[in-house]
Amino acid sequence: MKNIAITGRGDWGRNLLRNFYNLSSGRLVLACDSDEKKLAAARSAYPGLETTTDFEDVLKREDIGAVVIAVPPAGHFELAMASLESGRDVFVEKPLALSVDDGEKLLKKAEEKNAILMVGHIMVYHPATQYLKKLVDDGVLGKVYYLYSNRVNLGKVRDVENAMWSFAPHDISIILYLLEKEPVRVIATGSSYIQPGIEDVAFMVMHFGDGTMAHIHVSWLDPHKIRRLTVVGSKKMVVFDDAGASEKIIIYDKGVDQNQDYSTYGEYLTLRTGDILIPKISSAEPLAEECRHFLAALESRVSPDSDGVEALKVLKVLDAAQKSLEAGGAPVNL
Repeated sequence: MKNIAITGRGDWGRNLLRNFYNLSSGRLVLACDSDEKKLAAARSAYPGLETTTDFEDVLKREDIGAVVIAVPPAGHFELAMASLESGRDVFVEKPLALSVDDGEKLLKKAEEKNAILMVGHIMVYHPATQYLKKLVDDGVLGKVYYLYSNRVNLGKVRDVENAMWSFAPHDISIILYLLEKEPVRVIATGSSYIQPGIEDVAFMVMHFGDGTMAHIHVSWLDPHKIRRLTVVGSKKMVVFDDAGASEKIIIYDKGVDQNQDYSTYGEYLTLRTGDILIPKISSAEPLAEECRHFLAALESRVSPDSDGVEALKVLKVLDAAQKSLEAGGAPVNL
């Protein structure tokens, strides 16, 4: 039974703290943040929780076996590496790091230390994603032709990472998880309207070796709040609407069939429009499911679904997309 420390109590760190405190049966023992006011609030909300403003205090504690890292992305590599080197298991928020080289170093260190390295690709643990994954794996959709996602809103504008690095990891992780393959080519383009050099909107296309395509649109400068993924298959089509109040998954029995008994070309291809199915999806909090997954991995020593290997794949796509973005949309091969 490993005790846990968490560092970073920003917007998302606060949610991670809540879940790990409630789920870990008293194993979350220490919270670290540079802001003493945030730590005071944490002590008040979570009885028995110890706090510190110095991350070195986390590493000095022999009773702590796992570290949860929820600081801004620029700090992921340094804190994760220090935690792994000290023999701790690590949960780090997405992205794994800000460069492929740093991501590879973290993965190598985790393997050397036989440590659990999990990255917070929360959408992989969403009950709707799990349902969609089963549809793909069971062949219900047929061959997946293409996917496209929209993750846009008029929301918090970051001043360090662009919209692609902030939002696209969610969609990339879902797409790679569903398809279980990596793209061979990435194209990305975008523009900066509010702050020079920090793209507020980006469009990304991933091409896979078998002809499958995936398109991602991200923006924090949009009149709509949309969190939607559409999957088009040879048999059926699915929409995953995470912003929907209740109807998270909608399955459309639509497609184009080939009629082998035909006399004209017009009869060879026929449109098919069948039933629309709206399955009941669990309302479990995705973040809670993600935290449970990490806690289970600490006990079983079984690598989690969003381990360092999978997170590095996402990072490689992001890196290629950034290179394409900087080259004005030129294709980048992986």
